[in-house]
Amino acid sequence: MERVVLLCRTSTNQQDYQYQIDLLTQICKSKSWEVVKIFANKVSGAKKNEEREEIMQLIEYVKTHEVDRVCCTEISRLGRSTIEALKVIEVLNDNKVNLFLANYGLETLTKDGKANPVVSLIATILLEISQLERGLIRDRMKAGYEAYRQRCKENGISMGRSKSYKKSEQVYREEYSKQLSLMRKNVSLRNISKLTGTSMNTLRKLKQYI
Repeated sequence: MERVVLLCRTSTNQQDYQYQIDLLTQICKSKSWEVVKIFANKVSGAKKNEEREEIMQLIEYVKTHEVDRVCCTEISRLGRSTIEALKVIEVLNDNKVNLFLANYGLETLTKDGKANPVVSLIATILLEISQLERGLIRDRMKAGYEAYRQRCKENGISMGRSKSYKKSEQVYREEYSKQLSLMRKNVSLRNISKLTGTSMNTLRKLKQYI
């Protein structure tokens, strides 16, 4: 009996990945695959692999245990960043672990354990589509927020934080971690502003937290 692990993910705490677990478990049962481990988390798929606990645990597990397959409901459960998701697939391929995508019935390895070039191409295309969808969602949310702000302005409704509000150091460090990292590498404020879109005034405030 082939040994498989399940990889499940949702983007927010309001969503539940139990449906993914139930579906994949049912599929494995129908194929006589033994589910030996489940890795699941509620985390954005856009995060780096190092920031996703379930991904790091999965990678460590397939390196140290006998695993034939990793099962996902769809490629976006692996991640919405094409580069990060392909890194995981590469690790699986190197360890002769097949990635099974339930929604298309695709497997990344051939029967002789080699990377399937056709499926690799399809997976890359699906990841790019997933990343594009995320960008479109973000753009729609931004457009909706701007429309809401305009309506509030037209109706004289005040928005935003009170003038007395001040961000804490912890909030600054969490919100601008990338900018602070670039500062520590002696990247100029002007270049950081161009790379991240952060205003020069904000970057000057951040210098005190280096």
